[in-house]
Amino acid sequence: MSAHATIHASTVAIDGRAVLLLGPSGSGKSDLALRLIDRGAVLVSDDYTHIAAFGDTLVASAPSTIAGRIEVRGLGIIPMEHVDGVRVALAVRLQDGPERMPERQLEPFAGIAVPVLSLDPRPASAPLVIEHALRHDLP
Repeated sequence: MSAHATIHASTVAIDGRAVLLLGPSGSGKSDLALRLIDRGAVLVSDDYTHIAAFGDTLVASAPSTIAGRIEVRGLGIIPMEHVDGVRVALAVRLQDGPERMPERQLEPFAGIAVPVLSLDPRPASAPLVIEHALRHDLP
């Protein structure tokens, strides 16, 4: 039996690995997702993500009501190519002023420990930081 939940997160897939972008409404989840998509990521889900644990693997998908759609401020909700059933590799907590040199952290999602990175989503470097974290198996 698998554990599952729907969480407040936008999610993109980078090289077949899902990145959960976590934060309250207005924190920049969709904007950061768009910037990552511009760099080659693929949308999994915008604003809410369904997660499910299968053994020791956490998988992310879009709820059917919002699959293939993303909110673009100033444009509204638009259709976009998306993928489902992507293994989660990283969670990113969007916040102002994260620590400069934080300790590596893991956080459970549906009972599966996932590496967590705290990040200010506003700097132009934010997508690069996420890509480097994935590339180097950080945080």
